[in-house]
Amino acid sequence: MNRIVKKRVLAPNVNEYVIDAPLVVKNARPGQFVILRVDEEGERIPFTICDMDKAAGTVTLLVQEVGYSTAKLAKLVVGDGVADFVGPLGKPTDLSAHKNIVLVGGGIGTAVIYPQAKALFEAGRPAAVILGARNRELLMYTDEFKRAAKSLYIATDDGSAGQKGFVTDLLKELLEADRQRAKNGIDCVMAVGPMPMMRAVANLTKEYGVHTVVSMNPIMVDGTGMCGGCRLSVGGKTVYACVDGPEFDAHEVDWADAIARLSLYKETEQAHRCRLTDETAGGQK
Repeated sequence: MNRIVKKRVLAPNVNEYVIDAPLVVKNARPGQFVILRVDEEGERIPFTICDMDKAAGTVTLLVQEVGYSTAKLAKLVVGDGVADFVGPLGKPTDLSAHKNIVLVGGGIGTAVIYPQAKALFEAGRPAAVILGARNRELLMYTDEFKRAAKSLYIATDDGSAGQKGFVTDLLKELLEADRQRAKNGIDCVMAVGPMPMMRAVANLTKEYGVHTVVSMNPIMVDGTGMCGGCRLSVGGKTVYACVDGPEFDAHEVDWADAIARLSLYKETEQAHRCRLTDETAGGQK
């Protein structure tokens, strides 16, 4: 059983878990993910590897409490174990062909771009980083990014930290500045966060002709491509996020299809959460 070594709250309803998983971390690389089950009756849920310590044999996950399974996970404390912890899964990130990279993280998407920022910094090619959240309370890993990023930009919806507005506002400023210089410009953007945010980034960078990568974490069940739950349409072809991704060319993703599929199970998930927490559908106990 894989046990929780450390646990801390990073933002409202967002916990960081450091989990003992020496066999997983042995071959793990940035961009990959794990699938865990909280207990033997639980569902399989995917989480991107946010950080790893190969010497200690631990994997770090950032988990937002949004549904039945993440609420069950949130009840666990240091020393508790999870029933299953499988990985590393998915293809690792390859940004080796790019020199001037911007990493864009929205909300819990921070969990995905943080290991990328660390890897690029260690490779001597630090990236510019843009973080976005609704307010200051929901920003995560800002100190860590300051140490690993070439430059850090922050946008919040309410203006409580950084610039008031959206990550796309900051990204457009960087792209416009590059267009004026006309050389050594941004050659890759990696964006991770809510699907509407990633779609907005994709639409913006397409105007500037900048290659863009997104990490897609739709509904996953088995992590092997057999169930078909994570299928996406990319470049007019059906692909599976768990084995073909989770990262894809943002300009080839069928965003309308992806967003529609993600909303299919919202009512069912809310019903399960209500039974777990004794809440009504309106959020009252």
